[in-house]
Amino acid sequence: MDVAPKGSGSRDRLRVLFVCSLNQWRSPTAEALYRSDPRLEVRSAGIRSNARRRIGAADLKWANVVFVMEVDHRRWIQERFGGLGLPPIRVLEVSNTLGFMDNELQRVLRLAIDPEIDALTGPGGPPA
Repeated sequence: MDVAPKGSGSRDRLRVLFVCSLNQWRSPTAEALYRSDPRLEVRSAGIRSNARRRIGAADLKWANVVFVMEVDHRRWIQERFGGLGLPPIRVLEVSNTLGFMDNELQRVLRLAIDPEIDALTGPGGPPA
């Protein structure tokens, strides 16, 4: 899958969107964990109408890759925004049982996300 950066200003940084249900615990924790990674630009959003920050078309157009916490999140995005030419959407399978910045949530997110980010930003992988 092509996940090369889109547009200008971010040529050397991969734009990553983290998505969960309410943008309250999982996706904001992931955003906080990767905010200082020099390879990345990160955002987070939720799919529910009462999410702290709800995902929109502009987020998906901005992103090079989307990491969702559950299969249902990917399905929801595909149903509502399928006509946009979506970036790759990777499912992390991270349950909604731990609070914002909980140590176990951080560990689970790192285990799921680190290999993906390394593959996307490593030698031979985007960004170019």
